[in-house]
Amino acid sequence: MSLKQERLEMILQREISNILQFELKNPKLGFVTVTDVQVSRDLSIAKVYVSFLGKQERNDAGLRVLEHSKGYIRSNVAKKLTIRKMPELVFIQDKSLEQGNRIEGILKNIEKE
Repeated sequence: MSLKQERLEMILQREISNILQFELKNPKLGFVTVTDVQVSRDLSIAKVYVSFLGKQERNDAGLRVLEHSKGYIRSNVAKKLTIRKMPELVFIQDKSLEQGNRIEGILKNIEKE
């Protein structure tokens, strides 16, 4: 991975987080955290991994809000960056926290037995 790619990922994560926290006003979004951003080698696609606080129905509603607001988020980030072409944003729900909690529960059950 190139230094430019890593730097762009960090900047995108910070800027998208700021937009979701301060600028996007949608009550259906709820509490969302940008956990990671992965940019393709040609810098054309950015996979944005997000985590929601709450139940699965709320997570699905939050993802729909992000998909609907994708253009707004992308244009606001593009205004703050000095790159030739802004990557296309793809929002993906990060389920690693849920999987970690499930594994931890399994290990605790094994420990009790």
